Amino acid sequence: MQIDFEALAEKYGTPLYVYDFDKMTENYRRLKEAFAGEKSLIAYAVKANSNLSVIAHFGRLGSGADCVSIGEVLRARTAGIEPYKIIFSGVGKRDEEIRQALEEGILMINLESEAEMLHVEKVAERLGKEARISIRVNPNVDPKTHPYISTGLHENKFGVEIDMAKRMYIHAKNSPWLDPVGIHFHIGSQLTELSPIREAAGIVADLVRSLAAIGVEIRFFDVGGGLGVVYRDETPIEVEAYAEAVTSAIRGLDLTIICEPGRYLTANAGWLLTRVLYEKRNGAKRFVIVDGAMNDLLRPSLYGAYHRVELLNDTENRGESTPAEVVGPICESGDWLAKDLPLPPTESGDLLLVHSAGAYGFTMASNYNTRGRAAEVACESGTCRLIRDRENFEDQIRLEKGHLEA
Repeated sequence: MQIDFEALAEKYGTPLYVYDFDKMTENYRRLKEAFAGEKSLIAYAVKANSNLSVIAHFGRLGSGADCVSIGEVLRARTAGIEPYKIIFSGVGKRDEEIRQALEEGILMINLESEAEMLHVEKVAERLGKEARISIRVNPNVDPKTHPYISTGLHENKFGVEIDMAKRMYIHAKNSPWLDPVGIHFHIGSQLTELSPIREAAGIVADLVRSLAAIGVEIRFFDVGGGLGVVYRDETPIEVEAYAEAVTSAIRGLDLTIICEPGRYLTANAGWLLTRVLYEKRNGAKRFVIVDGAMNDLLRPSLYGAYHRVELLNDTENRGESTPAEVVGPICESGDWLAKDLPLPPTESGDLLLVHSAGAYGFTMASNYNTRGRAAEVACESGTCRLIRDRENFEDQIRLEKGHLEA
């Protein structure tokens, strides 16, 4: 659908997140159809965009949820995701979180270490409830992505090596409180090359075969997420080729494939709208100061990430475009949204549209500098609606106590 960003900015203010739910639907269905003919579950990675309306939208399409905190598990349940479609991952689960997950009756808890397995076993025994588990295997495959979002090498904190995984599966098989139903790997995010995925799937599938030979019958083959998207000039992996790489690795095995996309579903279906406050120059350096900041969109400051930024206003007779740094009001030199961006002269009130902001945008936002987080709007089938109010000062201090006491 055609979205009238200027009207939305006028109605809801800026900075403002805007999501195209029709585009999210298209992305979900294409990925699901790529696995047609196979038993599969698409489990949306909640960390990419955890708005309840976004989670519920995917749930209505048939999605499950990949969660990395008990908060995300509860978000998924609140949004209507059935417990048998929820996976709980993450390297540092507290006993209380494990207990809550078991009580919710989720599909499985994904284990990241032997120590964690023993904790889950103890919690399950105390509850008198068998825990369905998967083990995250680290296949030591270079994903060829940004080091901050690489997760499949031995130097990363995620998962266990093959030999350790085998020992863990044998322990789980022999435990009355653990049911090893799945196996998991996720080598990194923003993947744009197919060969690391194919290699990792082959390594883990071979492990499944060796486990079957000793009586450990795996039912779920969880390939994680990580499909890359276009931010600037990347060539993304075709989902059909991705599905073929996974399915060919497990040929002959009776497994349900679980795929955990996040960025692929939401990144290019979301934008951040921000208004120009004014311009300034420090010598030859030109700054366009806007009302959006690193607390609204952290990726540029955190990763040096590129987001295309578009000036929406009519720029005729504005003059020649020159390089500018788009910066926000945060009291940090690292507060920027774009660098060396060719822009014509801007005026106070102009609107800038930051593209590809639907994943790891609002979900990484903060109240740094006591700034309220942005409002969020969803557009679907020709209409747009508010799905999260803008935070005000009272929202931010509501949980603080004792500030007026002597």
